[in-house]
Amino acid sequence: MATPAQAKFIRRDPAEIAPWTETCGQIRLLIEEKDQAAGEVCEVEITDAKLHYHERTDEFYYVIDGHGRMRLDDEEIELHKGVVVYVPRGVKHKAWGKLKALIVCVPRGVLNDVHELE
Repeated sequence: MATPAQAKFIRRDPAEIAPWTETCGQIRLLIEEKDQAAGEVCEVEITDAKLHYHERTDEFYYVIDGHGRMRLDDEEIELHKGVVVYVPRGVKHKAWGKLKALIVCVPRGVLNDVHELE
């Protein structure tokens, strides 16, 4: 079997990954740091995330389902199915509502780069 660095592709089914509670909500890490990919991908169910930022990681949120709001520094935006949000490193952010989002984190290592503010 190929190691992650040798793999031609990686396939993961969220239904086969147990979620756990993290800063943003119930998270399933689909592509993780140990996979040695260019970034990480997680599926997150968000109801009331904690305000936080990342020093080294940019994030792309794609709302798979639901609706809610997101705070980005001093601004607030609406979120609903199909919306994409780019959150550059250093931006304080949190989301709330009833959301399911796919989050792409670049570069990898986001779980070691979460700085909670509340």
